[in-house]
Amino acid sequence: MDTAIVIGAGPAGLAGAAQLRRAGVGAVVLEQGAAIAPQWRARYDRLRLNSPRWFSALPDGPAFPAGTGTFPTRDELVAYLDAYAAHHALDIRFDTRVERLERAGDRWVVRTSDGELRASHVVVAGGYEHRPFIPAWAGRTRFRGEVLHAAGYRSATPYRGRDMLVVGPGCSGAEMAFDLAEGGAQRVRLAVRTPPNILIREPIGAPLAVLFRALPPRIGDAVVRFVRRRKVGDLTEFGLPIPEEGVFTRLRRLGVAPMIVDLEVIEAIRAGRIEIVAAVESFDETGVMLADGVRLEPDAVIAATGYRSGLEPLVGHLDVLDAHGVPVVTDGEALPGLRFIGYDPRPAQIRHGGKEAARAAKAIAQSVRRAPRVSLRVVRA
Repeated sequence: MDTAIVIGAGPAGLAGAAQLRRAGVGAVVLEQGAAIAPQWRARYDRLRLNSPRWFSALPDGPAFPAGTGTFPTRDELVAYLDAYAAHHALDIRFDTRVERLERAGDRWVVRTSDGELRASHVVVAGGYEHRPFIPAWAGRTRFRGEVLHAAGYRSATPYRGRDMLVVGPGCSGAEMAFDLAEGGAQRVRLAVRTPPNILIREPIGAPLAVLFRALPPRIGDAVVRFVRRRKVGDLTEFGLPIPEEGVFTRLRRLGVAPMIVDLEVIEAIRAGRIEIVAAVESFDETGVMLADGVRLEPDAVIAATGYRSGLEPLVGHLDVLDAHGVPVVTDGEALPGLRFIGYDPRPAQIRHGGKEAARAAKAIAQSVRRAPRVSLRVVRA
């Protein structure tokens, strides 16, 4: 059996390997962590998916088990991914860090922490939320309080009775701010540079978003703006005016998703339990200076400031990434035998990654049937 290499054992990588096996192509999954989906396992305790369970499944696998909530929790998703990998008997090699891809003739050389692997087809599925990113704020290293990226936040327990500043009004930032307010923080502020588009988490939301994503952005923008006015209302006096750029226009232009939260988060903002403040500009030893000139003295700062793909060491020399480190080609071959899946942010991202995986596997299987048989070879360092 011909063998392809899949990099990353998250949802997209698991789906890619499963679809390859179903198409008659062997697949070895390389995962730098010690378990399936390590980044999902490490997320905060309150996390739930923004898409309902029936819109979050991977192709040709078991459904979420009975008793799973409408919006699966972190632990429910991890259990589902474990079951999916077991269902397809996937060959996953843990604790294997992929360091670099290089082309050698008609095959790829995959340099890893455990030696070299060679194969005709490589699927990179490490995820676009791979490496935590904190802006290079002036003076941050002098700040004597705690600065923590959202990737390291688990719960409000360590922050009870403390003055907290959360930076970034995305889904994670808003939910962490609410978690802190619920969990006993003395004061919670949420720093916002660009007012977000806001949606309430609802079962019908993801299916409608997928539908509108296929239409001209102005149509989806108008519908979502109407829904926001009805369900969220005007939050201008609280520091969150409705942005001029709509949800789908911003998603296409920047890949920035809206703030999707439960209604209780909006209620906490209206009640002043979460205070909206201006963007962070700089730090000093004991405080944070905001863009509007206000100076705060929080005990700790949680930076919900996003992630980067972290693909530069792996493929930066191959001229397949744009200026932001994102693959230029996310639907098809970036180079002969090289594909990226899971790097195109969409509504119902897990489901979309599964569809990308199915398309990639079908194309790889067709290529393998046309080519001479090539097996995976391992060369120990």
